[in-house]
Amino acid sequence: MTAAPECNASRSLAERTRSDFPILAQRSSSGQPLIYLDHAATSQKPTAVLEALQRYYSNDNANVHRGAHQLSARATEAFEGARLITARFIAAASPREIVFTRNASEAINLVARTWGDSNLQPGDEVLLTVMEHHSNLVPWQLLAQRTGCVLRHVGVTEHGTLDLEDLRRQFTSRTRLVALVHISNTLGCCNPVDEVVSLASEHGALVLLDACQSLAHKPVAVHQLGVDFLVGSSHKLCGPTGMGFLWAKEALLEAMPPFLGGGEMIQDVFLDHSTWADLPHKFEAGTPAIGEAVGMGAAISYLETVGLEAIQAWEAELTAHLFSRLQAIDGVRILGPTPEQQPDRGALATFLVEGVHANDIAAMLDLEGVCIRSGHHCCQPLHRHYGVTASARASLSFTTTVAEIDHFADELTSTLDFLRAHS
Repeated sequence: MTAAPECNASRSLAERTRSDFPILAQRSSSGQPLIYLDHAATSQKPTAVLEALQRYYSNDNANVHRGAHQLSARATEAFEGARLITARFIAAASPREIVFTRNASEAINLVARTWGDSNLQPGDEVLLTVMEHHSNLVPWQLLAQRTGCVLRHVGVTEHGTLDLEDLRRQFTSRTRLVALVHISNTLGCCNPVDEVVSLASEHGALVLLDACQSLAHKPVAVHQLGVDFLVGSSHKLCGPTGMGFLWAKEALLEAMPPFLGGGEMIQDVFLDHSTWADLPHKFEAGTPAIGEAVGMGAAISYLETVGLEAIQAWEAELTAHLFSRLQAIDGVRILGPTPEQQPDRGALATFLVEGVHANDIAAMLDLEGVCIRSGHHCCQPLHRHYGVTASARASLSFTTTVAEIDHFADELTSTLDFLRAHS
C-alpha cells in the first residue's frame, strides 16, 4: 500500500473548501458523519450557489429579454452574465456559441435533431464507443432510425482505455461524426481527444465531446481540444440541476435549424411562417431556466476561484490513494486504468467483487454513512462488455479527504467480510 498523501499546499484544499458545502457537515441517519463519494452522479452545491439562487429569486426574479422594467433588466443581465461566464470557462470564442439546455442529454439530442437530421444520409456513419453514457448512445440510435445512418462502436483495451487500433480501423470514407466521452463515468479513463480529432479531420468528420466528467475536475479549453461540439451539465459543476449547455462552432450553429419552436427563438412570426432569432437564442425556445443559469454561473465562478489546476492536482493524489486502498482488499477488481497507467484519469474507482452484488455493498455502506453508487451507471453496453449487470463506484471531489477514503476502505472490508460470511 502506498503512503497517504502528505500534508502540503494541495493537501489542504479539502480543508479549505469543505465548510463551503453545508450538506457535508451533516450526520447520516445512523449518526455517523456523512461521507459522500458519489460526485460522479451529481456534485454538492457550495454556499455561493445557494446564495446566488436565493438572491435572484428574492431580488431579481422576472422574465428575460422581453421587459422594459428594472426587474427584467436585472434578470436579463444575470442570465446573460452566466452565458459569458460559461463561455470564458471553456475558452469559447464568443458567448454566441453557448446554447443553454436542460442538461447535457438535451444538448446531445439538439445536435442529433438539428445537425444530424440535416446532414446525414443513409449509409453515413456515426462513430461512438462502447463506454458511452446512455445519453450519448440513445440520441444517435434515434437518429439512425430516422435517417438510415449507421452506428459504429469503438472498443476498449484490457486496461479499460479506448482501443486506438480499433478506432483507426473503424474510420471509413462515410464517417461523418465521432461522439465520445472525455472522461468515462465508469472506467475513469481520459480519452485521447487530440488523436481522435486528428483522425476525424483526416476523414472530414466532426467531433462531439461529452465533457460532463471533466469540466469540474481539470481545465478544458475548446480551442485547444479542436472539437466541433462540446456538452456540459450544471449539476456536475456544483451548480443546480435542470441546466446544461451546448458549445459549438458558430458557423455550425448558424447552419443548423432550430431544435424546438415557440417564443423567444423567433425574430418575426406570421400566420404561415416565421423567422428565427440570432444565435444562440434560436435554440432556446420558451422561458428559460433563469435561476438555474444564474446558479450555474455562480458555480463556475466558484470553481474558478478554487482553481482547476489545484483541483486536478489534489484529486490526482486522492485517486492514487483510493486505488491503493482498494487494491489491497481481497477480491476487489477495479475497472479502468490505474493512476500509474493513466495519470490524468478521472477521480473515481468502479469495482467488482466476485460473488457479491454491488447493490448489497452500497446498501451496507450506507448504513455506516458512506454514500457510493451501485448499478450500471447508465452504461449498460459497457457492463455487458465485462459480463456483469452492475458495479460499485466511489467517486471523489476536491472536498474529499484522505480520512474519508480510509474510512470507506475500512468499512468496505468489513462489509465484504460480513456479506461473504452470510452468503
